[in-house]
Amino acid sequence: MSINDFTPLKLFITGPTYIREEVREAGTLPEFGHRDKENEKRFKPIMANLKKLAKIDDGYEVVIFNGSGSTAMEASIRSLVAGGETVLNVSVGAFGDLYHNMALANGKNAVQLKFGPGRAIDLAEMDRALREHRPQVVTLTHNETSTGVVNDIEAACDLARKHGAMPLVDGVSIFGGADVRISQARPAMYSTSTQKSLGLPAGFGIAFIAPEAVEKAAGVADRGHASDILKQLDRAAKFQTLTTPNCTLANQMCVQLDYIVNQEGVDNRFKRHALMRDMVRDWVAGLDGFELFAQEGRRSPTLTTVRAPQGLGSAGLKAVKERMRARGYLFDPGYGKINTALEKGGQRCAFRVGHMGDITPDMLRDYLSDLEEVFTTIK
Repeated sequence: MSINDFTPLKLFITGPTYIREEVREAGTLPEFGHRDKENEKRFKPIMANLKKLAKIDDGYEVVIFNGSGSTAMEASIRSLVAGGETVLNVSVGAFGDLYHNMALANGKNAVQLKFGPGRAIDLAEMDRALREHRPQVVTLTHNETSTGVVNDIEAACDLARKHGAMPLVDGVSIFGGADVRISQARPAMYSTSTQKSLGLPAGFGIAFIAPEAVEKAAGVADRGHASDILKQLDRAAKFQTLTTPNCTLANQMCVQLDYIVNQEGVDNRFKRHALMRDMVRDWVAGLDGFELFAQEGRRSPTLTTVRAPQGLGSAGLKAVKERMRARGYLFDPGYGKINTALEKGGQRCAFRVGHMGDITPDMLRDYLSDLEEVFTTIK
């Protein structure tokens, strides 16, 4: 098998996402020793630029996990939910469900507050759940990748704290595409990853950890090894990872974060994502039979979920995927489990448009034009 056997596609899925040529080239830079001074040349600027991108104060520390955003999320459960405590997992979709399943898999006393697909957190309902279950920890999804819903994470974290609960936040598919306002929301731990709005390959989970989390973790038993945030923080203080990192990805991450912070500019990046969200909104408004899926006012800046016309079910969307593949694109026919449930309930299926990372408005405009043409050919 050779490189010619692989089909190059422009990714408009919700991650992995498009990688800039300069970032690809950075993958050819030399390996390095992860306990050598060469490591600090990469990870010191990486951690500094992550803080700039997050707009956090000095109270939060950054940890780089080998793995994914899920790795960081599971570490938050292992390290910050003590035995005998209750964790309330607030879910607006598949990845909120994932946080709940992680808690159960790790033997935690977990209860779930679940909202229907396309709905954001209803604070009144969350308040009732907090009063009923009296949890010590609450998990929240900032940006639900399966539905394109973005939650008011500041309000949700504030509500959790009013009930004496420590908030943990999954920000996997929004970090790098919008101002996530960690300093204002004040989660104990905010988890994200490389392969979505940062425009990098998969391979690292990222966490922003507050001092209260460090204090809490010291009293939590059975934190594991790689999931122990205290062990992770010990190495992070030296600009290192706890276990051997993907050196290729570290080289790419160092180059990409420097570009984001010092060339594109953080606020310019956020404005570009907001512009692309609005472009998709306007595109949908101009099509007959199509409709935005996520709740109005709570639509993601990094991906948009769209209800397909009546009669265009999951099979039709898969046909669209193959016709778009022939045009050089990877189309996202929607989150499988959600579409299965929608079809069973007699509702229209939904597809997703990823507009995150380094996708540009011009790239998106061309994609939507081709996609519109393909939709006209599907019966």
